Amino acid sequence: MRVAVFGAGYAGLTLARRLESELPEEVELVVVDEDGSHLVQHELHRVVRRPDLVAEIVVDLDDVLDRATVREATVTDVDTAAGVATLDGGDGQSRLDYDVGAVCLGAETNYYDLPGVEAHGTPLKRLADAERVRADFFDAAESAGADDPARIVVGGAGLSGVQVAGELAALASDEGAGASTEVVLLEREASVAPRFPENFQRAVADELETRGVRVETDRRVAGADGDAITFADGEAMAYDQFVWTGGIRGPDALDGERPVVRNTLRYEDGTFVVGDAARVVDTDGEAVPASAQAAIREARVAADNIARLVEHERSGDGGFEPRLDGYRFDSVGWLVSVGDGAVAQVGPTVVTGRAAKALKTSVGAGYLSSVGAVENAVDLVREEVGWPEGEEDDAAERRDAN
Repeated sequence: MRVAVFGAGYAGLTLARRLESELPEEVELVVVDEDGSHLVQHELHRVVRRPDLVAEIVVDLDDVLDRATVREATVTDVDTAAGVATLDGGDGQSRLDYDVGAVCLGAETNYYDLPGVEAHGTPLKRLADAERVRADFFDAAESAGADDPARIVVGGAGLSGVQVAGELAALASDEGAGASTEVVLLEREASVAPRFPENFQRAVADELETRGVRVETDRRVAGADGDAITFADGEAMAYDQFVWTGGIRGPDALDGERPVVRNTLRYEDGTFVVGDAARVVDTDGEAVPASAQAAIREARVAADNIARLVEHERSGDGGFEPRLDGYRFDSVGWLVSVGDGAVAQVGPTVVTGRAAKALKTSVGAGYLSSVGAVENAVDLVREEVGWPEGEEDDAAERRDAN
């Protein structure tokens, strides 16, 4: 029997690690990922400003998975009814049949068929995107002057847009280009972080202003060319750099769709869809927001359900399928960094400043530790708080001793 996990983002890696301990040794576990590594997506924006952070936020799957077979390939199609995936690897196309599978391929950037936006707006989904955003920033900054500042426009003020705008403003300040660089964040809704509580929205807007980001809300992008962005009201805005974080769509392997999946995360027969690749409806009938915390928790429920299905199938006694658990979304809060600042919401309380930054660092390090990347977690904390090298070594020795 073969269980396949497609994708190794937050959902895929969490699911695979749990299945390693929950599935019988006789069951083959395969993880398919395009480059055999896990990217801590919520820290990707920081690579724009600090390329050296790559070492902390990229985890080799072979280092954190014990018995799963990792196949490096791009999943180009999943026939969820037949239990067949089409893979494109270094040796060409191949077919992977599975008895139980989980599509954890995450989401791709949605350009909504807006003319010119995909051609001219750089997304922020992969390391190559962050590298391009950084390079484009320096190209724009070099051509600017005090009387003609470079205008860097970020389209979409969800958490990704907020974070990359804050990082670009901080990069301009670091490089002494603050006076000759203008960072503008556009949002089609009436506020930044529009899907979040009002007090969180206000705090994020205040933090953006403090960090030198100009926010323009109620701005509906209609298209773009190589020089300007056009809006639905006919106005235009010239730019020197354009970053697009305006929405998400499903993975190409699902034809760009994000299928609706009920609370058991089971989509069709032996196929589950977990994380941002799906539009999940929880046990309360509520739509689950696309987020890392939701993907991780969904994966834990999916792992238990997959293990039950596998046990049922292997028993060979027929009868009714086992009852599957349901996922209920219950967020403990939200975190977003804005350059050197941060905003955190824990329950109804919103905090900023050092407390928010410390919380964001601890959450990032805690996540890395939870997936077995303890050294990455230690390095991340050291980078964030200036932890001396000697103390890091002492911590590693204490960890090894335990």
